[in-house]
Amino acid sequence: MRENATEPESKLLRAWQLAVLRFAVTLDDDDRMHALGVAGEVDRLGGADDDAFHFFRRATAELCAAISGRGADRDDVIRRFLAQIDNVRLKRAIEAAIARDCTPPKLVANRVKPDADLWRGLPSRRATGA
Repeated sequence: MRENATEPESKLLRAWQLAVLRFAVTLDDDDRMHALGVAGEVDRLGGADDDAFHFFRRATAELCAAISGRGADRDDVIRRFLAQIDNVRLKRAIEAAIARDCTPPKLVANRVKPDADLWRGLPSRRATGA
């Protein structure tokens, strides 16, 4: 985001980034349309009365296609988008949402099943006479 952006512009840009994150998580067409709608609002901040400024709508369409796995330059589009995000937590959330094909971390993959020792130490029902 631009450093000299006014407060409403900053909030609208953050709303656009969050809308893209939501699409990345759900891959739902309604969320894609919502992200495009927010992009249209950001485009209107440019002040063009004839609605000629379509940068954010084009960028959102390109980004949604890249997130969905379409497009030859998928990694470049996503990398450019992530480079523009200044909030570390938001950037990590988007990276995690986009990285669907990654294997889980070793800590999670090797975790013992929680019910492995569930009944150890408890008397059986037969022993209590119930």
